[in-house]
Amino acid sequence: MRSLRLPRLNAVVASYAFYLFVEEHSTQSFYTTLLMMRISVFCLLFFAALTSFAQQSYDMVIKGGHVIDPKNNIDGPMDVAVLDGKIARVAANIPTTNAKQVVNAEGMYVTPGLIDIHGHVFYGTDRGNYLSNGSVAVVPDGFTFRVGVTTIVDAGGAGWRSFRMFKENIIDQAQTRVLSFLNIVGEGMRGGQYEQNTADMDPKLAAQAARGNRQHIVGFKLAHYDGHDWTALERVTEAGRLADMPVLIDFGGANPPLSLEELFLKRLRPGDIFGHTYTLLDGNVRETIVDEEAGKVKPFVWEARKRGIKFEVGYGGASFNYSQAIPAVNEGFYPDAISTDLHTGSMNASMKDQLSVMSKFLQMGMPLVDVIAASTWQPASIIKREELGNLSEGAEADIAILGMREGKFGFYDKTGYKVMGDRKFECEMTIKGGRIVYDLNGIADPIYVRR
Repeated sequence: MRSLRLPRLNAVVASYAFYLFVEEHSTQSFYTTLLMMRISVFCLLFFAALTSFAQQSYDMVIKGGHVIDPKNNIDGPMDVAVLDGKIARVAANIPTTNAKQVVNAEGMYVTPGLIDIHGHVFYGTDRGNYLSNGSVAVVPDGFTFRVGVTTIVDAGGAGWRSFRMFKENIIDQAQTRVLSFLNIVGEGMRGGQYEQNTADMDPKLAAQAARGNRQHIVGFKLAHYDGHDWTALERVTEAGRLADMPVLIDFGGANPPLSLEELFLKRLRPGDIFGHTYTLLDGNVRETIVDEEAGKVKPFVWEARKRGIKFEVGYGGASFNYSQAIPAVNEGFYPDAISTDLHTGSMNASMKDQLSVMSKFLQMGMPLVDVIAASTWQPASIIKREELGNLSEGAEADIAILGMREGKFGFYDKTGYKVMGDRKFECEMTIKGGRIVYDLNGIADPIYVRR
């Protein structure tokens, strides 16, 4: 915290006036004079403290917005002050007199920076590598800040063999906070036969890599395995046990499909994550969470939630169907984490980006506060990064300022099924570590601060 300012002139004048008043109405003696001096000094310090508190300097004050901070149960008009890259204060009517920058957020929502726990940002130039140092992945900073995302978790692009390259080329270079679900396959998500190679699924080496990189690795990923057995799942959950981290499961590929009930109730641990929750894959290679004939979420899925299994959207290019999502949301089976499965295929198809997926769940009837929670505090908790996803005083100043556009909007899925909505999110500003990294309409005053 910065040192207090010197007292203003009015504090000095008030204290001295009080001293003269006491002097005029008191018997002139040494002890009386000494007492008056002490009283005057006390008053001087008191006024100085009040003045300094009222005139606290901030690097930034966000004024007039509607703050939604699920961790702290805040949902209403508030101002947010930022100092030294941290949240300094969340309160009504924070003074801006000494703020270096003031952001006008009237009519907008102010939330913690969004967290996308399923993206693919291990971008590279090897076209044969799919999502591991390949061109189907994307460079994070180009697709995060413009939609309010300050943290993205790469979902399995790197394995224990390739994580060092991922760290040096992507994590260390990005302004976005990039974390990793480490692929249980040492080669990472190179596609094809690489992801079927159980000999390259080494729990001990994966756990060793994770323990040595806890700053960046938050869990493990299994994806695209199509064997009709539990070998790959056993390897990834063993890595999770050894490193005390959750696993993210992209389940499906076997024909006939393996049992979801067994996966949820016997194979996964509380805190583990089921990916692509609302998908209906072609070819009978994965069981669905919704009984399509009954139009209801299957009972064992509710039981899995009670058991502590977490469910993320992982929208992707082929991993979201309204036929699953609408009945699930109608029953109140909301995702624990709204996420994109971001890559060049999904972002140019029906998924688009984090705010588009959030808008779809809002349109389906998921309450606004729950949509924000599933994009901030809940994913932070799932990956055990509770320092993120909230606006607590002292927390990292990662902030998203979101507008709500009104109009006629078409939301469609991979099948072409479309529903209409009358509102959708739009990112007005993204702040990362107390610094503005995206400002759509110049709502900061001044727009640039000389540092």
